[in-house]
Amino acid sequence: MANTLRLTEKWMRRGLWLVALVFAGFLIGLGGTVVGDLPKVERQLSLDDYMDVNAATALRNAIKAAEIAERDAQAALEQAQLKRRAAQADSAAARETFNNWLSTRHATQLAEQDPELVSRTRALDALKERERATGVAVEAQQQAALDARQGAARERRKLHEMEEAAQVQLNAEYRRVELRVFLYRLALTLPLLVAAGWLFAKKRKSIYWPFVWGFIFFALFASFVELVPYLPSYGGYVRYIVGIVVTALVGRQAIVALNRYLEKQKLAERLPDEQRREELSYDTALKRLSKSVCPGCERAVDLKNTEIDFCPHCGIGLFDHCLQCTTRKSAFAKFCHACGATAAGSQQDAAIP
Repeated sequence: MANTLRLTEKWMRRGLWLVALVFAGFLIGLGGTVVGDLPKVERQLSLDDYMDVNAATALRNAIKAAEIAERDAQAALEQAQLKRRAAQADSAAARETFNNWLSTRHATQLAEQDPELVSRTRALDALKERERATGVAVEAQQQAALDARQGAARERRKLHEMEEAAQVQLNAEYRRVELRVFLYRLALTLPLLVAAGWLFAKKRKSIYWPFVWGFIFFALFASFVELVPYLPSYGGYVRYIVGIVVTALVGRQAIVALNRYLEKQKLAERLPDEQRREELSYDTALKRLSKSVCPGCERAVDLKNTEIDFCPHCGIGLFDHCLQCTTRKSAFAKFCHACGATAAGSQQDAAIP
C-alpha cells in the first residue's frame, strides 16, 4: 500500500513536476526582467534638483577659487619661509663675524678702524632689515593662506546648509518614488496572485497541472521576492502593519478552513459505511492506509493488528473477506489479492486496477 502509483506513472509525474519547475523558472526570469526595469520609469533624482542652481554653482566656484588661492598662498609661504631662513642665517653669520671683529677692535684700540666699524654696523643693519622684510613676507603669506582657508570653510558651510535643505526634500521625493515603484510592482503581481489563486482552486487537478503549478510558483515568487522586500518601510510601521494584516487574514482563513473540515468530517462520519467508502477516492484511500491512518477520519489506526476490521474512531470498514475465497483483505481493494476475484461493489470499475 505504500506505493499507490504505477511505476511509469510515478516517473512521468516526476518529469511533469520538472516541467512545472522549468516553466516557473522561465516565468520568474521574465518577471524579474520586467520588475527590474520598473525603477527606470522614474527619473533619476539628485541634490541639484532641489537647490538654487546659480547659487550652488557660485558657491562651488568660490570654494574652488579659495582652494586654489590657498594652494598658491601655501606655495608662496614655503618660498617666503625659505628666504627668511636664508636671511636669518646670513644675519647670524654676519653678527658672529661682527662680534669677532669687535672683540679684536677692543683689543687693538686702533682709531683708524672706526670707519670700518661704521661700515660693518651698517651692513649688519641691512641684513637685519632684510630678515625683518622676509618675516613680514612670511606673515603676509600666512595671512593669505588663513584667509583662503577661512573663505573656503565659510563657503562650504553655506553649501552644506543648502545641501541639507535639499536632502530633506530629496528624501521625501525618494519615499514618494519608492511608493510609486511599489505600486507598479503591486499592479503587476496582484493580478498574478489572483490568477494563481483561481488556478489553484479550479485547475490544479486538470491535465495541464504542470503549467498551473509552474504559474503558481511564479506568482508566489513574484509576491515574496519581487514585491514584499520592496514594501515601503516608513520606519517599519507599514511593513509591520501589513504583516499583521496579512497574518490575520491568512490565520482567519486557516481557522475557517479547519472548522469547515471538522464539520465536514463529522457529517461524513454519520453517513452509512458503504456510502462513505464509495465517496472516497481509491488512490486517496490507499495513500492514507499506507500512512497507517483511517481513510475516513484520518486518525491513526494499527493496521498490522489482524483483529481490527473497523476503525475504532469512526466505524468505517477497513478490512473484509473475499466472497469467493474468504481471504481477509482491504475493504478498499478492487480485487482480492489471494484469488483475483472482483471485490464486492467493484464490478463496474474492474477494468481499471
